[in-house]
Amino acid sequence: MEKEAIKNRYDFVYLFDVQDGNPNGDPDGDNAPRTDYETGQGLVTDVCLKRKVRNYVQIKMGEDQLNQIFVKEGAVLNNEIKKAYKALDLKPKEKGKESDNKDKARQYMCEHYYDIRTFGAVMSTGDNAGQVRGAVQLTFARSIDPVVTSEHTVTRMAVTDEKDKEKERTMGRKATVPYGLYRAHGFISAALARETTFSEDDLDLLWEALKNMFDLDRSAARGLMAARRLIVFKHKDNLGNAPAHKLFELVKVEAKDPSRPTRTFSDYKITVDKSKLPEEVELLDLI
Repeated sequence: MEKEAIKNRYDFVYLFDVQDGNPNGDPDGDNAPRTDYETGQGLVTDVCLKRKVRNYVQIKMGEDQLNQIFVKEGAVLNNEIKKAYKALDLKPKEKGKESDNKDKARQYMCEHYYDIRTFGAVMSTGDNAGQVRGAVQLTFARSIDPVVTSEHTVTRMAVTDEKDKEKERTMGRKATVPYGLYRAHGFISAALARETTFSEDDLDLLWEALKNMFDLDRSAARGLMAARRLIVFKHKDNLGNAPAHKLFELVKVEAKDPSRPTRTFSDYKITVDKSKLPEEVELLDLI
């Protein structure tokens, strides 16, 4: 049975924090935490956040054939597209010609892969399944205040090579943020959801992932990370009833004492000005 797509537009504010960890390393900066070089604010890319959502759904849904993950570690994407052609008994496109089966393969991929319905995908490589614009889009997350990245020297008592045995121990380095509260914004389009069949069940799974995904992403490098607030604006109509940026401006996150460094979530005050909330928009505080 074909799933029914969501009928409302959503915009949301997502707050998470890190303590003594690296929330998103920068490969161009020796994997140090990403920062805005002009303001000193910490950054976490949208790609990093989507990766955590994908990982959560993959673990949660397991072998559920209607909630597979297309972009996953070690996956060969063209092989995943071939599965659609094989399942539908379609002929792959001939070299230099457009495939007549592209739309059928695209629909199959949307039906069977959660992250395609949610975030979209480019599937025009190999056997052509077209392109999909996802119903959900995320911004970079930016820390509320500037963060100070620290480098720590660590020692290793064991060695990997006989020639290093004489050294007794080797040295390494790791970079962390002492504390940072990060804010990201998200947008969910009901119009695009119709194209991908992003449903209410898919939406509930997204909220669940945003609430719990850090608990399944523990590592020594990450430090202590936690989802702190998920403030959702549900529009009455599918195209929306207010500009997203105006809704986001209703959510204020401020340090209680700007004269000293913040080190815990309780150092911040979060307020939502409900007096300016349009009547056609419902406020949902999910965390």
